[in-house]
Amino acid sequence: MSKVSNLNQFRKQQARAKKRAQGAENAAKFGRTAAQKKSDDAQRALRDRQLDGHRREDET
Repeated sequence: MSKVSNLNQFRKQQARAKKRAQGAENAAKFGRTAAQKKSDDAQRALRDRQLDGHRREDET
């Protein structure tokens, strides 16, 4: 005798798998590691400090 399958569960399982695959694709395409984010933040902070160091004091 064959096993009875619930079509609603099958449909939801397929939808979850599709979302997981899309998420993995997006992570590969757009994701950045924590080290990359930290490096970018450090570079931005350095650039801001250098820019502030060149400001004139008497600006109004």
